Parts: sequence; structure tokens; C-alpha cells
Amino acid sequence: MQLIERPWGVTAYGAASVKSMPDMVRARFRVVRVEQKPSDAFATAAEAVRAVRQALRNYDIPDSAVERSRLDLKSSWSGYGPDRVFLGYQCQASFAMESGRLDVVQQLLDDVVAAGANEIEAVDFDVTTKAEMRAEARRQAVAAARRKAELYAEAAGVRLGAVVHIDDVDPENVGHERYRGHGSGGEASAQDLAPGHVVVSAAVILGFSITHD
Repeated sequence: MQLIERPWGVTAYGAASVKSMPDMVRARFRVVRVEQKPSDAFATAAEAVRAVRQALRNYDIPDSAVERSRLDLKSSWSGYGPDRVFLGYQCQASFAMESGRLDVVQQLLDDVVAAGANEIEAVDFDVTTKAEMRAEARRQAVAAARRKAELYAEAAGVRLGAVVHIDDVDPENVGHERYRGHGSGGEASAQDLAPGHVVVSAAVILGFSITHD
């Protein structure tokens, strides 16, 4: 049997989640070209970069919403060890963009790939009000912990006193999921890139003193 060595009050855990439909999308992709000469690799990659930039502008995505790395050059090999084969010189550039045009995400990615981006690294949906959502989730988590503590105190025939301890808890460490509904794999459909709700969670442990009056 577990004994409480230093009884001091009531401790209660509270958690809450706030959800909202996303209002922005972030995408990361790369242009990668392999040629036999470094100059050719630079030239073909630079041409693809210009085409990708124009494809993004066609969707009214300003240059300020697009981050692009410098062209990077390295040798490309097939396999490992003494049997590896030299393939050529690989030149690449990475892109990161964000947009509020959620209605055209699939077509935008199609056009970006057609323009020359041959590696899509990630597509994530998000909200611009995440800070406000997290603050609301924390308020609700505190309220949930207080309700639980009040229930225990009522059942035990005592009253809650002042809050004497507040411990912020990472909800992801206790089974909460941040996102859901971003597609489940399998065969492509019109809903594969349809964003679900963005969920922001918070959790807290509150400690209360006990009064008997």
C-alpha cells in the first residue's frame, strides 16, 4: 500500500484541447538536378528554380512568403564502398513556403512539381492564432483541474484552500495528439490534402491547500 509521507493538500491534473480549422498551409520541397558537369548541374537547377518561383507567383504567393536556400553542389554516387558508381554532380535548392490559399493546395503542388520541384518533403496545415488557442487551452486545463479537486474535496468532506502549486505539463507526453485528419495514406483522393482541425492542447497539475472550516 502506498503511503503519503507528507500530506499537505489536494493535487489534481487537468487537460484541455482547443481546435480550429486551419487558415494556412506550409510546404517544403526541393529542386534536385544531376548532370555530368558542375556547370550543367548549376544551369539546369537554376532554370528549375526560376520556373518554381514563377509557379508560386502565379498563385499570388509573394516572394516574402517563400524561403529558398542557395544552390548546393556535391558529387552523386550510386551504392557504397568500392563498388559505388559515380553518377555526376548533384545541384539542389530547398524551398519553404506558406500560404492562406487552402483551396488550391493540390493544384499548386502539381504546378510546382511540373515546374521542376522533384522532391516534396512536407505539407502541413496550421493556424495563425495558435498562441491565442494555447492560452485558451491552458485556461480550460486550469478550470478542469480545479473542478476535479473540488469534487475530491467535497467527497472527502473538506474545502479547498488557496492554490499552492502550479505545474505546467507537456500534453504530448501524456497521449495528446496535436493534429488529426491530414489524410490516412492509401490511394489518392480529393480529400488527401483536405485539412482537418488543428488541435492545440495544454495540461496542468494544481496543488491546493485544505481548510476544515
